[in-house]
Amino acid sequence: MTPDQLNFVVLAACAVLLAGVAAVRISSRSGMPGLLLYLAIGLVIGEAGLGLEFDDGQLAYNLATIMLAILLTDGGFTTNWRDLRPVAARSGLMASVGVLLSVAVAATLAMLLLGIDLRTAILLSAMVSSTDAAAVFSVLRRLPIKTRVRTTLEGESGFNDPPAIIIVTVVVSDAWNEGSIIAMIGTGLYQLVIGILLGMVIARLGQILLSRISLPASGLYPLATLAIAMTAFAVAGIAGASGLLAAYAAGLWLGNQALPHHRATEGFTEALGWLAQIGLFVMLGLLASPSELPAAVVPALVIGSALTFVARPLSVFLCLTPFKVPWREQVFTSWAGLRGAVPIMLATIPLTVGLPDARHMFHVIFLLVVTFTLLQGPTLPLAARLTRVTQPLTPNEVHFDSSPMEGIHASLVQFQVPEHSKLIGLHVSDLRLPRGAVISMIVRGQDILIPDGGRRLRGSDKLLLAVPAHLVERTQNRLLLLSEHGMLARWLEGGRNRRALIGGRTRQDPEA
Repeated sequence: MTPDQLNFVVLAACAVLLAGVAAVRISSRSGMPGLLLYLAIGLVIGEAGLGLEFDDGQLAYNLATIMLAILLTDGGFTTNWRDLRPVAARSGLMASVGVLLSVAVAATLAMLLLGIDLRTAILLSAMVSSTDAAAVFSVLRRLPIKTRVRTTLEGESGFNDPPAIIIVTVVVSDAWNEGSIIAMIGTGLYQLVIGILLGMVIARLGQILLSRISLPASGLYPLATLAIAMTAFAVAGIAGASGLLAAYAAGLWLGNQALPHHRATEGFTEALGWLAQIGLFVMLGLLASPSELPAAVVPALVIGSALTFVARPLSVFLCLTPFKVPWREQVFTSWAGLRGAVPIMLATIPLTVGLPDARHMFHVIFLLVVTFTLLQGPTLPLAARLTRVTQPLTPNEVHFDSSPMEGIHASLVQFQVPEHSKLIGLHVSDLRLPRGAVISMIVRGQDILIPDGGRRLRGSDKLLLAVPAHLVERTQNRLLLLSEHGMLARWLEGGRNRRALIGGRTRQDPEA
């Protein structure tokens, strides 16, 4: 490649990226899910548009898997475990049993209505049986809905990709003809359980490493955090477990710890998540051939309708009713089961093994995702209001950031007093921080103030604290309690109303 050709490639890549960024703005104003715009960009620059040809199914699958691992890492990192913990069981049930129920119902209807064989019906149904993390995270986090509803859907979308991938992989392989049902179930359980365990263990080891070393630049901490999550992804894959689930579990663990430069890392993973999401959908749009889409219209509508209006509501009802989830929340949960990158990515698996009608199946799934995302995505705000799952947003969040101090086993903790916090008006001496934690300075606007005991705190004051490493979490929890309860914190601390620090941020849900 000549230097001029390289410059044109870079220019084209930057133009696509800027178009993707502009699409985010358009989608946020119009309510249209951004993934549809990214797919449209891929179609425009593809073989039917500007003429760029891309038909390598294996390369598309490999790249999509890596980008999805980055997306799941970001999704896990920005998920509050305190919110997820109460709904983890229902999310896990929907991500496992719910997926199997959806596949069974949708495949049965597909065979009856389309007259296709069992293997093709299961393949098409399994490809679209899981909700998509990229779509769910990007759409639901812009809606003011109840935390438990949003977190249930986020947890489901984070956990349910591996079961769908396992089903599709088994069905397209020789195991479909040779393997037993028990062996398939055992393989699936192994991949899920070992994937979660490896993700958690590697993330825990990475957390210990990051908390004990002082890197020369703050920008190295986000890179190290991402490397830890992707190490979990790779190790799980080598062990024959689910790498995607390991990446999500690692991101979930790391995001809910008091890591050094936590806020910088969160911003970094969010940026990479957007980059992966844009690249993923643009690439999948490139893989589609518009001339082959008309033949896919009928099966896409039939399978999509069977899944959206029959299989999904039934699986949600059977999985959530034992948890006594109100019917309104069940209705919204059913309608918010968005499809996106994962189904299209799974549709590339038959392409990689040369399965008959693989191209047709790909275009069926592609058209199904576009059609039903266009139907469901823009109507979610209305659905949330009709089912009464909305709640006011809580903008006042408590943020902490910390970094190890060179040479000693201690950390610098930064904390900003939120507006309307009950810390406002308290004296420094009222804070009663754990013995050994010291406020080094208070920054108020452009002024640096001495933190003597008689000084009162104001909104937006920035506190810089030197804290022994083993007291960082206790100190942050103490400030969190004071911010929420003021002087009552001394009676609440250690009691049942204590709120554990979650990744340097808090979220309140009156419905939890």
